Amino acid sequence: MSLVNDKRQAAWFDADPEVETGGAFAGVVFNRPMDLVLTYRVPERLRGVVRPGQRVRVPLGRGNQPAVGYCVRVDTVPPDGVGSGRVKDLLEVLDDPPLIDAAMLELTRWMAGYYACSWGQALDAVVPAGVKKRAGTRVGTFLTVPEEVHRARESLELPAKQAEALAILCRSAEPLTLSDLCRLAQCAPGPIAALRQRGYVHTVKRRVGRGAALSTVGEPAPDAVQTAPVLTAEQAVVLERLDPALQGDAFATFLIHGVTGSGKTEVYLSAIERVVARGREAIVLVPEISLTPQTIRRFRRRFDRVAVLHSHLNDVERHRHWQNIASGEVQVVVGARSAVFAPARRLGLIVIDEEHEATFKQESTPRYHARDVAVKRAQLERVPILLGSATPALETWRNAELGRYVRLPMRERVGARPMPAVELIDLRHERPALGGLSEPLRRAMAAALDDKGQVILLLNRRGFHTFVICPNPQCGQVLKCHHCDVALTYHKGRRLLICHTCDAERDRPPACPHCRAPHLHYGGIGTERLEREIEAAFPYHVARRMDSDTMRTPGSHEQVLAAFRAGDVRILLGTQMIAKGLDFPDVTLVGVVNADTALHMPDFRAAERTFQLVAQVAGRTGRGDRPGRVLVQTYSPDHHAILCAARHDYEGFVAQELPEREQYGMPPYGRLVRLIARGAREPAVR
Repeated sequence: MSLVNDKRQAAWFDADPEVETGGAFAGVVFNRPMDLVLTYRVPERLRGVVRPGQRVRVPLGRGNQPAVGYCVRVDTVPPDGVGSGRVKDLLEVLDDPPLIDAAMLELTRWMAGYYACSWGQALDAVVPAGVKKRAGTRVGTFLTVPEEVHRARESLELPAKQAEALAILCRSAEPLTLSDLCRLAQCAPGPIAALRQRGYVHTVKRRVGRGAALSTVGEPAPDAVQTAPVLTAEQAVVLERLDPALQGDAFATFLIHGVTGSGKTEVYLSAIERVVARGREAIVLVPEISLTPQTIRRFRRRFDRVAVLHSHLNDVERHRHWQNIASGEVQVVVGARSAVFAPARRLGLIVIDEEHEATFKQESTPRYHARDVAVKRAQLERVPILLGSATPALETWRNAELGRYVRLPMRERVGARPMPAVELIDLRHERPALGGLSEPLRRAMAAALDDKGQVILLLNRRGFHTFVICPNPQCGQVLKCHHCDVALTYHKGRRLLICHTCDAERDRPPACPHCRAPHLHYGGIGTERLEREIEAAFPYHVARRMDSDTMRTPGSHEQVLAAFRAGDVRILLGTQMIAKGLDFPDVTLVGVVNADTALHMPDFRAAERTFQLVAQVAGRTGRGDRPGRVLVQTYSPDHHAILCAARHDYEGFVAQELPEREQYGMPPYGRLVRLIARGAREPAVR
């Protein structure tokens, strides 16, 4: 098979440089915690080859160990204070063309300053591992004809086979491999070898795709492509407000504040259609790809070329995605937080769905928030950005109050469906059974199931028991993680105690490790135990659990949601992942088993996250022809986060929460920085 069987594949790896630079000195940064741009001399053989945005190999440190860094600038003279006599030579250029363009260099420089990391660490987060390793490619040898031979070909006296092979190679728009030329000229390698020996043909090495091109772009069958539905009055008003920004080339940030079921996704789709019609591209960020299969299908049915970036892609697929996007073959990029760095060269719009979600925050260096990085990228590239949520982050709301963002409300559900009625169950008086379900919730479940409805149950705690304690009055120790000092959770299926902070595991001890008491008390309810109780209480109805313990394999989310959509599963229970983006018309009851799991955590966002979670999961019901009902079990029925969520009153929650934040200088009225000190000796760290 030919290594260059289509022009598109060749263009991936052999694009002509857009800018020619003959700089003699290169500034290089590294994926290390060092806030320095080191200067290297560009040797003569690499002048005009080294450009900003490329990875380069350079000697680093006293031992001059070869290290890979990112070139961020090229200069004709060394920076002030750097003597040219002390500058080391750059060894090798790893990328051509550059992986990082000028806009992304500027974005990562901003990230380095804002998130207190090095520029090299920020750059390294932008480039996927598969791209760094050039997965799915190989170096091939190609044949070319020198220009002087092109001009003199007609006057050359050559044997017939050599003449024919040379003519074919001269007519070819691209270099050919030896096997390609032998096939086209219908000759053995001998005549071509003779041409090379005489200097009429040269060989060059190129990196090309290995094997056939991988289809990474969703291309639905023609009968599956859907046209845009008729917009509701609210959707049309919002889109009309967006249109000037969509048709222009200016930065603007819009908050689409729509209740659950108001049709925010259709606004995104219609806005993207207008951008694509202008020949531009869109990036759409969602909290987690595997949890939004319905949304992904809608994008694939509306657009010809959609790239979906998710955690189950292998390195080869990630590399091909990157190349497809960079070459302009993709109209819409959909992905989780790292998709904010997709190399869309004609970017026209960024959309952040459920912008309040904590999963947009990266927990390792660089600790960026994809929403905030997306806003900065939109500003740098002068494009509009849409932030959508029924329960916006308070930082986003405050920015809208200050006029930095334009707020576009959507207060009505599609089809004028009413918001579901929410009832609070006070667990101080209505004690739940051992399985965590109060009698009113059990009765409501039975009624919904008897009426051919479906039920969603939220319990935002994994495992079987959420703590293990010694019952000895003289001890009373709770078993905690040795690394994190948080209570361990018992997972009965695996017979292990697991830390939900660092994932450390340990066997269940036969006795208290502190006082050696022979028995331990297991308490608290997690989703694993709730599932067992549901199966016992409703044996004739299929129940499925969705949490990170059961959804480990690729496609497992889709399988469970497809079974729920088909009606084969009647009860869906799980952690917060079931509160995101699900739209099932037959769900007539949502039960929140314990609304207090995060409410009393030592976190200034505890009330906000509780409100968001309860309000979001409540919005999963009442989306069909039948009205929905929500039952919320809580020990804190008077807390404003619970009360406002029950009333679907976001603005009421904000009115009570923001003054407290302001009083203590918490975000959005102040900034917090987390400082971590590490060392081998505890006294030195302290």
